[in-house]
Amino acid sequence: MPGEIIKNGEISLQTEVTESVKTRQKNNSAVELKGSVFTLPILHIQVASIPEIEADLLKHLSKARKFFENAPVVIDLKSIAKVAQDFDFHGLMKLLSQQHLIPVGVKNGSNQQNALAVSAGLAILKGGISPPDVDEKTSIKEKPTPTTDNTVKDATPVVAGPDKTKVVTQPVRSGQQVYAKGGDLIILAPVNHGAEIIADGNIHIYSTMRGRALAGVRGDVNANIFCQSMEAELVAIAGNFRVFEEDMPAEIKSKSVRIHLDNEQLVITQI
Repeated sequence: MPGEIIKNGEISLQTEVTESVKTRQKNNSAVELKGSVFTLPILHIQVASIPEIEADLLKHLSKARKFFENAPVVIDLKSIAKVAQDFDFHGLMKLLSQQHLIPVGVKNGSNQQNALAVSAGLAILKGGISPPDVDEKTSIKEKPTPTTDNTVKDATPVVAGPDKTKVVTQPVRSGQQVYAKGGDLIILAPVNHGAEIIADGNIHIYSTMRGRALAGVRGDVNANIFCQSMEAELVAIAGNFRVFEEDMPAEIKSKSVRIHLDNEQLVITQI
């Protein structure tokens, strides 16, 4: 038989390849392409000057340097879409790379800006909801990238319905993501470091919160986060967020808290 004149190591390799081919034939594909939900920082560009952007960006990053280390970033061009048709995307990408940020795409740009962005290696994102206008030259807000089958076609905030509450009874482990689409999220177990819980409405955590919690992610500024024991890495309401690295105030650390917005400012109070 042909196998008898092949060395054992090569026989083993041939067997593995055959099994791989069989598995691929069974699935009819070598890859799968699916939509998902990811929370990506959005860099809102308010001016076309790279030096001004750099100065303001450094101020923002100084507040949470570790959190944004090697983070993917979406560039929002809405504020300069009509005034900076020759925007320096290569200069911006160089700046972001120097600050260990990874630009993945742009949104709200003009046709000319989009063409320049594509030539610079960036994707064009057309989904999502733009957050309220801000006064700062450059700001970073945390927003979800919608699934491919759930693209938002307007900027009307989604108000959660009471009949779409999602209840989780098991611990949310590091690397896991739980999303309550169109409703509230109730967690009855710990949320570990590196885990992420997301809701279009409110979030209730009846245990320790050590990961990231994002409520009202599709524009509901009236959403709340209620937490029994606050040890979170990040909390956000309707895109307004706060990162905690090693500076969580003693009055809220490990305490029961309510997190909400007051005039677009994130407020955390003990309850």
